[in-house]
Amino acid sequence: MKTYKRVLTIAGSDSGGGAGIQADIKTISACGCYAMSAITAITIQNTLGVTNVYNIPTKIVTGQINAVLNDIGADAIKIGMLSNSELILNIKTALVKYNYKNIVLDPVMISTSGHKLIEDDAIETLKQELLYYARIITPNIPEAETLLNEKIKSKEDLPRFAKKLSYAKYILNKDSQKRVSVLLKAGHLTDENINDIFYNSESDEIIELKSKRLETPNTHGTGCTLSSAVASFLALGHSMNQAVKLAKDYINKALISGSNYKIGNGHGPVDHFFNLH
Repeated sequence: MKTYKRVLTIAGSDSGGGAGIQADIKTISACGCYAMSAITAITIQNTLGVTNVYNIPTKIVTGQINAVLNDIGADAIKIGMLSNSELILNIKTALVKYNYKNIVLDPVMISTSGHKLIEDDAIETLKQELLYYARIITPNIPEAETLLNEKIKSKEDLPRFAKKLSYAKYILNKDSQKRVSVLLKAGHLTDENINDIFYNSESDEIIELKSKRLETPNTHGTGCTLSSAVASFLALGHSMNQAVKLAKDYINKALISGSNYKIGNGHGPVDHFFNLH
């Protein structure tokens, strides 16, 4: 019998379908893997923004995780929206016992429309308790600045920030040599080209991932999509470098194809299934 490559996403639900669990499941499926989910929150949102968030009780979230991993298992796990400290601590406890290597953490903090998705104290809990159980983290510039409490002023700052984010001693304020790989997304800068920076902590190399900036309102869920693609390609057995490069290529093509569509009146989604048209 054949077996699927399995990816579990732990994230919030987007009623508009463009980000969160919905974007994750679309991405994982489009990349050729079997998608499973543990929903952490239900958001009321559409292309115009988020108007409310309901956090799922922690025992229900961890129950979903345990139900999936005890039966189906996973080849990779993607973690997205975690809104409060209690949830983060319990997810860490739930995951530690399984000892999975391919954990991709997208430190979601603010929605595309500017709605805050995480409590202030939860940011510190995320840093102290969960960040370094990940194999790779995928912050954008505002998230990286929040994690390090330092401003990124230009694209020349990105390699230094990516490497600094990798080291536990800078995040945890402890004399630790533990490191995590970092894909630092540069879309918030205003340069003509987007030069994301990937620091592979396992090989100690910096890789620049270049793409041309696309003028389109359809950018909702790009972070969720990219991190889920990384998880999918890791699940499929690719090396870290290759998984990140393939994920970057996937999101570029999804953005280009999605720019041809009109959906809603605000920030539309990318086209996750561009390869089926």
